[in-house]
Amino acid sequence: MAEFVSIMGMAHAPGVTGWIESCPQEEQDAIQAGYEELGAIMKAAKPDVIVGVANDHLLNLPLKSPPHWRVDEAADWHGPAEFFKAWLKQPGYHVKGRPDVAARIHEIASAEGHKIDKGSGLLFDDNWSVPLWYLGYDVPIVPIHMNCINPPVPTPEECVAFGRTLRKIVREDLPTDLRVGLIATGGLSHEPGGPRYFTMDDAFDRWFLDLMAESDADRVCREATVERMNAAGGGGTTELLAWMVAMAAAGGTRARPTFYVPSAEMRCGIGAAVWESFA
Repeated sequence: MAEFVSIMGMAHAPGVTGWIESCPQEEQDAIQAGYEELGAIMKAAKPDVIVGVANDHLLNLPLKSPPHWRVDEAADWHGPAEFFKAWLKQPGYHVKGRPDVAARIHEIASAEGHKIDKGSGLLFDDNWSVPLWYLGYDVPIVPIHMNCINPPVPTPEECVAFGRTLRKIVREDLPTDLRVGLIATGGLSHEPGGPRYFTMDDAFDRWFLDLMAESDADRVCREATVERMNAAGGGGTTELLAWMVAMAAAGGTRARPTFYVPSAEMRCGIGAAVWESFA
């Protein structure tokens, strides 16, 4: 059977590559060191493919009746999307896909009743471009875009169920000996364009990272509701639904929060958690 070799959740704030020099030096150092550690962890895990779960910033999914998930079956990507290159200060990159893995995920997740469709050649913005800047471009990626800002969004319970389905697919349905990394990107607290654009909820972020450290799915579903996430920052904090997918895919093992920087200049809480063992 295939196996997970690394699972992580991380913020993908565009300022991490776009305007990090505007941060105080100590914040710059902490943010860059945090992402560099994630890159080192993923590199050491030696995955054959990375499955990613990240929100779609209204770039690919339809505004009316969007699916919860869209898996991309393209064999190659070139990103970021042209509009985002200057904003992210990224000249562009190329990364390969795994159409066979993507097709299997779509087939089985659909059969199990998840609200998922598929595409080919979806556009990338900061959701993938910021993590890949540090994780590198040499491992094929299967991106799964999720809807977590355009109601109705998936509930925490649906995200946990989807993560468990991904875990099952990896363990039972992918090629034998395939080494799989999983990244979930989004969050932490932020409110893009809203009245709290330059603030974040430090207490919420630390509480959520503690939840991930515990990785009790029942408690997460009970307490980390969509309403509570929106109270910490509307239109952005619900990106943390992706982390719940990663938590469930890890099978209930505890996560290790790796770093956290509440940065007004980044307009977002910046942090990450890593699952280093998988049930």
